[in-house]
Amino acid sequence: MHYEPDYTVVVDAAYNKHTSYLPLYEHNVCNGFFDTITNSQSSSLLEGNLSDKKEYFRRYTKFLVAHGYDTVPFEGCVVDLVQNGEGLMGYGKSLFTNREEILAYPWEQMSERYFERFEPFFDALASQLPPGMKAVGGVGNGIFETIQDFVPFTDLAYLMVDDVEAFDLLFQKVGDMLVTIWNQFLDKYADMYAVCRFGDDLGFKTSTLLQPDVIRKNIIPEYKKVITQVHAYGKPFLLHNCGSIFPVMNDIIAAGIDAKHSNEDSIAPFSTWVELYGDQIGNFGGIDMNVLCIEDEASIKKYVTELLHYCQGKKGIAIGSGNQIADYVPPEGFIAMVETVLEWRKKQ
Repeated sequence: MHYEPDYTVVVDAAYNKHTSYLPLYEHNVCNGFFDTITNSQSSSLLEGNLSDKKEYFRRYTKFLVAHGYDTVPFEGCVVDLVQNGEGLMGYGKSLFTNREEILAYPWEQMSERYFERFEPFFDALASQLPPGMKAVGGVGNGIFETIQDFVPFTDLAYLMVDDVEAFDLLFQKVGDMLVTIWNQFLDKYADMYAVCRFGDDLGFKTSTLLQPDVIRKNIIPEYKKVITQVHAYGKPFLLHNCGSIFPVMNDIIAAGIDAKHSNEDSIAPFSTWVELYGDQIGNFGGIDMNVLCIEDEASIKKYVTELLHYCQGKKGIAIGSGNQIADYVPPEGFIAMVETVLEWRKKQ
């Protein structure tokens, strides 16, 4: 299909405005899925030289434009520099057990390491953005996810009980590190990003992972520092956050987020988030991952159409998966979702 992207539509949705048409949005399109749907090994280009990386992003952005997207999701994840996500996933070791170990860590080197790792990717993407398209993302992983790669969740719970001073210090140090990285990132790459965001899953199916008061004390103030930086560069901030986080949503909104992404029907349907918070922030996502992965194409189109009817006339909406287009998402499910949204646009 011929499509001319317009990233400003996604920006308007992030600012909780009415948009000229309903934009598509994804938190991520995983490498395995991209290789499968394009019948290629394109993701291997990411491990090559700068020319290879540019070719990857040329293919990636072309794919997104061809499917009606106005923005390209991309972020460089901080945990790649810690335990490569092993601590976050629960099978890494704890790097800190006390205050002295936290203070001795080379925090001042993390920003330099971050850009040594990710600058080639950001530069390659910047060179391949089609006219009208910008990126969404930035410095991947929020404070809670980053902390868990240093100290996995179970060990973090013990630290909170055994040494609250070290627990509080860890949040401060990781928060300061993220602020430093974000400052340099925005100096270098703000112009290529339509919307800045990080992901920081604070909840699970029935509750938050930490007590709400701990989140209010240790996490949300660090969010506010990054959000303030992003706003200073004239960009909206979107928070990707999975789970039931209703006890702290008003506090998160008060920290200044412009929009939120991620929903799961078994926790609350997309309409619940829109009804509760749609007068204050944009709401992105909507399509439950189970629907994309399990249902047939006809059922997916019916589900998406019903959601589009609900969203009609509402402001601050961008439609896509409730999480991400993971490696295990069937290409047929993705195509059914996208085609339904594009057909809907033609009728409006």
